[in-house]
Amino acid sequence: IVTAGLPTVGLRMPAHPVALELLREAGIPIAAPSANRFTGLSPTTAAHVRQSLGEDLFVLDGGPSAVGIESTVLSLAGAPVLLRPGSIPLPDLEALIGPIQSPASAAEDTSHLSPGQHPRHYQPRTPLSLTSDPPSAGNGAYLFWHRERPAVHTIRMPADPAGYAALLYRTLHHLDTLHLDWIAVEPPPDTPEWAGIRDRLTRAATRIE
Repeated sequence: IVTAGLPTVGLRMPAHPVALELLREAGIPIAAPSANRFTGLSPTTAAHVRQSLGEDLFVLDGGPSAVGIESTVLSLAGAPVLLRPGSIPLPDLEALIGPIQSPASAAEDTSHLSPGQHPRHYQPRTPLSLTSDPPSAGNGAYLFWHRERPAVHTIRMPADPAGYAALLYRTLHHLDTLHLDWIAVEPPPDTPEWAGIRDRLTRAATRIE
């Protein structure tokens, strides 16, 4: 059950004091899925979890997520392979353990080795497009970090990757409550520091008809 039928298991060590206290009180490792529906928008607050999975849940509330996006996932079953980029830039990881392959360059099939590898993932209910030219028709919102464009709602996002990641899902959850026709997001820079954010937005993007 813990390995999902695979020959490997994913291990995570949290840094949050509430999560660490839960592990100390339990005295054993804890196996659990993510607190969101498959392909859906990830939660960053306890309220997001209840909105997605129901009000009848007991939720251990440690406050809003500080990092915002999901963790980096590495396969260390052989030569290191990056299965999911996160907030830690790849050069920082390679400085510790040496060269790391991307899934596309790895010889093995990585399609089911890690969460977050489905082509459509992290999606809000509102259709999202990754573009610098937001639609002119309909009722929509445009998230930008560098260049503002005309839109019904414009939201300036932080120009640094850490600040952007911390606010991304919270912003998309809020926009989902406005019953918009579309959400357009200015593409972030194509640099290692932004790789995790680009990955989430690329998987969340859908074509606006």
